[in-house]
Amino acid sequence: MKLVRFRRDGVAHVGAVKGDGIVALDPIGFTSMLEVIEGGKPALERIAGHLDTAAPDLALADADLLAPIERPGKYLAIGMNYAKHLEEADKLGVARAKHQTWFNKQTTCIAGPYDDIEPGVTEKLDYEVELAAVIGSAAKHVGEADAKDHVFGYTVANDVSARDWQFHTPTFTMGKSFDTHGPIGPWIVTADEVSDPHALTLRAYVNGELRQSSDTSQMINDLWAQIAYLSTAFTLEAGDLIATGTPEGVGVGMDPPVFLQPGDVVRCEIDGIGAIENRVAVR
Repeated sequence: MKLVRFRRDGVAHVGAVKGDGIVALDPIGFTSMLEVIEGGKPALERIAGHLDTAAPDLALADADLLAPIERPGKYLAIGMNYAKHLEEADKLGVARAKHQTWFNKQTTCIAGPYDDIEPGVTEKLDYEVELAAVIGSAAKHVGEADAKDHVFGYTVANDVSARDWQFHTPTFTMGKSFDTHGPIGPWIVTADEVSDPHALTLRAYVNGELRQSSDTSQMINDLWAQIAYLSTAFTLEAGDLIATGTPEGVGVGMDPPVFLQPGDVVRCEIDGIGAIENRVAVR
């Protein structure tokens, strides 16, 4: 099932994709994606039943799609989680960590799947295609074997990065959290439709040029290990986002580095999940 948020007549709605259209979920009582996520399996069964009989309310191609979740409580991202990207970081003098390396993307950075990226004050704007997992139920002290039971679904993320601000603080948070630097979407694919999140091809293009191409099997720490590690320290809650890392091919890793410029279009896609496309706005 593909679940979306869309704007109609200035109001945000929740819907599900049916063929080439979207079925609004207001008639069965869902007004936010978090309500769906917290509703778990019973909510998805209710939606599936509605989809069996309901006609689409609008064409998918005409929809004004929003970020598929309103505002997660936490947006956590792992750094240097692909071996070849780690090698890029080595060349830039980034010290290797002994443990998983995590940082926060402040949730105010979240943007829609086709929204513009505002550069802000950075002069070194970069892209990172990533698979993002949406937590479905509270996870605390969860082992790797049970981690998958806490995932509601998956979406495409671009971990837009202000490289000149990234190292202002050891946690990277400043350079990872500019407004609009967290486009996600175009929808959430529910976990039951993704047999193995570690067997997905992901790609990033800039102005049609392929920059990143890899697959999630290349993660150093897979998603289950990530959830186990994080939940050792704090509770992951329904709706929290986890960005699982990016492969090699980012702009800062090129020789010489090539950063995004106003007018550039970044397309991030993951087979079986979808694609988002965002233009860098003029300052």
